[in-house]
Amino acid sequence: MSTPLLFQPISFRSVTARNRTVVAPMCQYSATDGLGSDWHIQHLGARAAGGAGIVMAEATHVSAIGRITHGCLGAYTPEHQALLTRVASVITQCGSVPGIQLAHAGRKASSQRPWNGGKPIPIEDGGWQPVAPSALPAVDGATVPHPLSVA
Repeated sequence: MSTPLLFQPISFRSVTARNRTVVAPMCQYSATDGLGSDWHIQHLGARAAGGAGIVMAEATHVSAIGRITHGCLGAYTPEHQALLTRVASVITQCGSVPGIQLAHAGRKASSQRPWNGGKPIPIEDGGWQPVAPSALPAVDGATVPHPLSVA
C-alpha cells in the first residue's frame, strides 16, 4: 500500500516540504510594538515539531502604521527581523519549511485586538493614522486614512 498523497513530499522550485500539510498563518495579536517573543518561537516550532510540511508565520506587517493592532507582528526593524530569523531557524530544525504572510492593514489599521472589540482606536487614544488607497475609513468612526498617490 502506498503512502497517501497528503503525506508525500512536495517540491516548489528548489524547496521541498516533507509532506503537503500546511499550517496556515494565524493572527495571534501577541507581539509588543511588532516584536514577537519566545511564545512565537514555541508556538510555531511546536507546529513544525508536530510534523507539518510547511509552517507559516502569522500576518507580519511591513511597517508600524501598517499593523491592524498594537499586538500585530512586524518585520520593519532589525530587532523584528532577528526574531523572525530565530522562528525560521526553529521551524527548519524541526524539519518543516518556514513561510511568512507579509501584510499591510491599509484602512483597517489602528484597531483594537479582536477580544477587545476590534473597533478603531482614535489617535488621541493611542491609535495612528492608517495609510490606504483612498481617504475612505474602514468603518464609521475610524480615523480617515492618508490616501496614497501615484507619486
